[in-house]
Amino acid sequence: MSMPDPHPRWFPLRTLPTTPWSRQSPTWSAASPAVIGSALKRALARPSGNWFVFASSAEIRPDRPFGRVIAGTEIVAWRDEDGHLHAAPGACPHLGAPLCRGAVREGKVICRWHGLALGAHGFPGWQPFPTHDDGTLAWVRLDQAGGEEPLPQPVLPERPRSSTTLTAVATLAGRCEPEDVVANRLDPWHGSWFHPYSFVGLRVIETASDAEPEPDRMVVEVAFKVAGWWGVPVRAAFSCPEPRTVVMHIIEGEGSGSIVETHATPLGVRDGVPSTAVIEATIATSPRTGFSVASRVAPVVRPFMRAAARRLWRDDLAYAERRYALRASGHWPG
Repeated sequence: MSMPDPHPRWFPLRTLPTTPWSRQSPTWSAASPAVIGSALKRALARPSGNWFVFASSAEIRPDRPFGRVIAGTEIVAWRDEDGHLHAAPGACPHLGAPLCRGAVREGKVICRWHGLALGAHGFPGWQPFPTHDDGTLAWVRLDQAGGEEPLPQPVLPERPRSSTTLTAVATLAGRCEPEDVVANRLDPWHGSWFHPYSFVGLRVIETASDAEPEPDRMVVEVAFKVAGWWGVPVRAAFSCPEPRTVVMHIIEGEGSGSIVETHATPLGVRDGVPSTAVIEATIATSPRTGFSVASRVAPVVRPFMRAAARRLWRDDLAYAERRYALRASGHWPG
């Protein structure tokens, strides 16, 4: 006879196993370099259409320009009077001044050096890039940098269908290449060992192979730690819709339908070492009454969501940087 669940159904938290960190089951044999490498190879082979995530949608404001270097290309982004997203080369075509230090007036970027007004219709020697605003993230299409067959819009993952969501975007940068970030995310086996402050009891229960790659995903069972030995057990699936994106879908458990999108965007090369931005969007949903309350106080909750993502990625970027350094020096074991 099964024991009754001591936790009421309305209560989302569960008590977690109290196994000491050093006594949990080793995962190194399951975390096969061949399995991770094959998943990475399949991801990198998918088309991106030359689209790059470069910021959260909220970062591109109508009152000032936004600047970033993407894949070695300096860009400036702004919004017109209708709120539409635009992006173009970041250097003024007149004398090369940085347009990100200018202003936005009547839907145009105004260069602070000599007052040249530049808009969506372009200027001789200065033509805007295709852009896409999905409501959470801002994308730009850089055909020369991407070198692929262009697509009319980026390859987007499936997102929660609920009208009530809570979204937060965190951005960090590391000295590595996008593939090092993607490879890190395609190794869920390190979760409970490397991030015991966030994950408990992680088990990988499904992986794909080159012979049978569909559905090309990894499925894990894990408990997200909340406080002490309280946590939220879920089943999550990791997949790559395009070569620089890894998506975690919560497919069972609390917050089912929620996702975490990890985008690895190349920035450029400095002193011979590449730099990559990790732009991670958490889009949470839940039918619980308490969640609708939390969504109404999103400005208070978002900083905590971003802080949690940054804590994880500070650790993981350090490993991604090490992975790149080993690859660059010819000492990578994979």
